[in-house]
Amino acid sequence: MTTVKQCIAQKTNTIFSVKSSDSVENALILMRDNRVRAIMVIDDGLLVGIVSQGDCAIKVLLPHISPKQTTISKIMTAKPLTVTLSNSLDECMAIMVHKHIRHLPVLDNNKVVGVISIGDLVKNIIENQDNQIKFLETYIKGHGV
Repeated sequence: MTTVKQCIAQKTNTIFSVKSSDSVENALILMRDNRVRAIMVIDDGLLVGIVSQGDCAIKVLLPHISPKQTTISKIMTAKPLTVTLSNSLDECMAIMVHKHIRHLPVLDNNKVVGVISIGDLVKNIIENQDNQIKFLETYIKGHGV
């Protein structure tokens, strides 16, 4: 069973974040420039929220509210669900499925050390299936028909 620690060790794991007082525009620029769909909201070194492209689109752009004048604190998901390095990816998948979310901040001693996304989980499932297929192919070839 793969753990969060093993998964984030394979990623570049740069933490993209804004402050709750930053503008939505700043968050959107950060997401666009780094090709990420969600960023952490960190104030004074502590995780206070998470904001996604969907939050920005639904809560700001669709109602025609100015992203330059709207602060992250008004649209972020405060106190987001988090996981630790010891959680399994199966646990992450269960949380994401049941809570209908796509990103889980990873905390270690109350500090953000990474993010697990639904894409990370799908990639892990595919890698595990590839390994299983290779094992079965070797088994079949090694034992003849």
